[in-house]
Amino acid sequence: MKRILFFIFLNFAFITVNKAQSPVDSVLIPKNDSIVSADTVAFQDSLIILPVSDSVSRRPLGDSNWVLQKDSITTQYFCWEVLKRNRYFDFKSRPFIKQFASLKNFKGKEFIFYLLVFMLLIFAIFRQLFPKYFSDLFRVFFRTTLKQVQIREQLMQTPLPSLMLNGFFVLSAGLYITFLLEYLNINPFDNFWLLFFYCCIGLSVVYLVKFLGLKIAGWIFGIKEAMDAYVFIVFIINKMIGILLLPLLIIIAFGEGSIYSISFTTSWCLLAGLYLYRVIMAYAVVRNQIKVNPFHFFLYLCAFEIAPVLLVYRGLMLYFNVTA
Repeated sequence: MKRILFFIFLNFAFITVNKAQSPVDSVLIPKNDSIVSADTVAFQDSLIILPVSDSVSRRPLGDSNWVLQKDSITTQYFCWEVLKRNRYFDFKSRPFIKQFASLKNFKGKEFIFYLLVFMLLIFAIFRQLFPKYFSDLFRVFFRTTLKQVQIREQLMQTPLPSLMLNGFFVLSAGLYITFLLEYLNINPFDNFWLLFFYCCIGLSVVYLVKFLGLKIAGWIFGIKEAMDAYVFIVFIINKMIGILLLPLLIIIAFGEGSIYSISFTTSWCLLAGLYLYRVIMAYAVVRNQIKVNPFHFFLYLCAFEIAPVLLVYRGLMLYFNVTA
């Protein structure tokens, strides 16, 4: 009982002390919150702009005075009327014409390229159609066999490939002479293809006259076999000239600068070597059949090989100088 009374006394004393020590609570005094104030960040956003009317989709303000003619309402007429009234492209005004405009003419080498491709194709076809003829031709030219007479007779018995290769020589040599005259600035026609045509015709006439003249001379002087052998050597060399000039023609046609000049120099050396080789071969063949003095053979070369070429060259130079 004493313990219960003591516990009640302690509780009463604690409550009395607590009330005596509790002043007015300052926490309960209302204060103005500094956070709850006018927000300085919340201002009018400059990105929020009232939408404006789209100028692209805006309708015309007034009538465009567009009167459609009922009799001529077609798709073409309607499209043209729409284009003339376009607000963003001026289709109805007259086009601007540039005065004093110079017309530039392009002079390419397309046809020369096609001609060279055609010649390469022709040579490839000949090579595939007559493989034995080409094999015998190179064997005779390089003298890699001792059966020269037998192979020569075989070649003479095949006139078709021989005639075709002679025509190929005319094309190849004619094109080379045309390039050479252009290189020397000698072109009286001012037309490459006309000059090429006359060069081919001139070569054909020259070698036809030479062929007939040698045949007639062999018949008159009774040395037909020797003349036939000489004619064979001449046309063998011509065929090889037509074949060997082909790669040089490609370089001459499309080369520039030093390559252009070097290709001409190489061709001159090649032609000089082939003609010298032809003289040696012809003298060896003719000497085996008739007794001929080397001096007499040299006189023949000067009279019938060198002099006509020099005369033709001199005549052409005089003609060009007079007309110039």
